[in-house]
Amino acid sequence: MNKTKALTQAGIMIALSQILSYVKFFEMPQGGSVTVASMVPVIFYSLLWGPKYGLLACTVYGFLQLILGGEVYHTMSIFLDYIFAFGLLGIAGFFNKDFKSAMLGSTLAMLLRYLMHFISGVTLFYMYAPEGQPVWLYSLLYNSFMVVEIAISLPVLAFLYKRVVEKKLLPNNN
Repeated sequence: MNKTKALTQAGIMIALSQILSYVKFFEMPQGGSVTVASMVPVIFYSLLWGPKYGLLACTVYGFLQLILGGEVYHTMSIFLDYIFAFGLLGIAGFFNKDFKSAMLGSTLAMLLRYLMHFISGVTLFYMYAPEGQPVWLYSLLYNSFMVVEIAISLPVLAFLYKRVVEKKLLPNNN
């Protein structure tokens, strides 16, 4: 395994994810948005290089999201909405054996990001819930932008995996 190659590709994929995160279809009032598949480059990197490098790259991406425009309403939001939420995208790297497992792992990774935002919504943003609405329901609905993000990202990941990994255009680096 070539560490220089891994770090170079990580930098490129993190930068690509960051750039794509600025192309927004919709933005939520207290943070969160639907983008043009901004999670795809770092998840794809995780699938190529595995969890060790993937978790690191995705966590760095989370830091960049925070530093380059993140909104912090509470100190714990730094961890829940950025470091953990984006860092967990790297777990897709555990599921890089074949197409089916890659899609399962990518879905799980994005659902874990949704879970982090949900927990943040319940514990930190409860005051924004409309009167009479359960906080858990408010957070579930508010963070449903992630469902749209997943629906956009999965077909792109499937296309890339089929075209790049299965056709051996890039080696699986594990």
